[in-house]
Amino acid sequence: MKAIRKEDLKTLSLVNNKGSELEVLNFGAAVLSFKIKDKSGEIINVVVSPRAEDFVTSAYKEHNKCFGASVGRYAGRISKGQFKLDETTYKLFEQDDVHLHGGNYGFQYKIWEIVEETSAPNPSVKLSYFSKDGEESYPGNLEVEVKYILTENNELLIEYSAKTDKKTVVNLTNHTYFNLNGGGSISDHFLKISAEKILEVDKNLLPTGNLTKLKKNPKNFSESKLIGNRNLDDTFVLKSEKDQVAARLFAPLTGIKMEVRTNQKALVTYAPENLPEDLNYHTEIAEQYPSLCLEAQNFPDAPNFRNFPKAVLKPGEQYYNSISYKFSVSGY
Repeated sequence: MKAIRKEDLKTLSLVNNKGSELEVLNFGAAVLSFKIKDKSGEIINVVVSPRAEDFVTSAYKEHNKCFGASVGRYAGRISKGQFKLDETTYKLFEQDDVHLHGGNYGFQYKIWEIVEETSAPNPSVKLSYFSKDGEESYPGNLEVEVKYILTENNELLIEYSAKTDKKTVVNLTNHTYFNLNGGGSISDHFLKISAEKILEVDKNLLPTGNLTKLKKNPKNFSESKLIGNRNLDDTFVLKSEKDQVAARLFAPLTGIKMEVRTNQKALVTYAPENLPEDLNYHTEIAEQYPSLCLEAQNFPDAPNFRNFPKAVLKPGEQYYNSISYKFSVSGY
């Protein structure tokens, strides 16, 4: 792979008429920061991310945290580093029998082309990436686009689309780390997820194929509750009601609320106990539970389970993933 230099990086800024600002990096088509006003009128950056120049360091690659990135060709885990389409088995990059987030150099490590930019009202930017047939051992030439839109009511819309010239598997998502306090820990945040089931996983966090009811599970967030010091790395099966709010996140300290909507079947909820200390962050981060990811996508390892939602994309079809993060200031 050709080395990417700091000089190759480009940051794009979207500002709406309320003064909210979204920064997007062309490396990994990543969300770099999102600044809005809290209940006191102070500007808060609710995204936890290293500075742009850190994205091309060896430490960033080693940690593989995918900060704010557009992850693919298949987000999440694929068991035994392989899947089968028709009569062909495709062997992928793996570590410890697991293929993760599209391989050794997934979409999160690529420079995306800037296709289009618009200004307020509702500023937007569109980026594209062309994944060649055989890249990371996936079949088919895949044309991918992502569009970021910052609306005038502080809604961040993310739209992924893709098409292929050969039968393949696709699962794209955004991997932004949020902290609605603008720093410190997310342990004081309240979380609600519109899900009644969660994917059962093994010791390698690979799905077993079973869907577990959340009723008595300590990770049941069907009613809003404090996150606390809770380890989260789970796939919640979303309810299918139209226009359903998939998740709500609320920080009493700042009064900032975030609502998530999506057309996807699952929400991967990831609260790492800590983040790498050898990266330079935009915000101050806590030693424990500094951030939360809410990744709207298909089920992990779906290509290997018939009872999971379809992950196959055929020529002539269009892949589409719509994610909305809507911000407001509220007492909840």
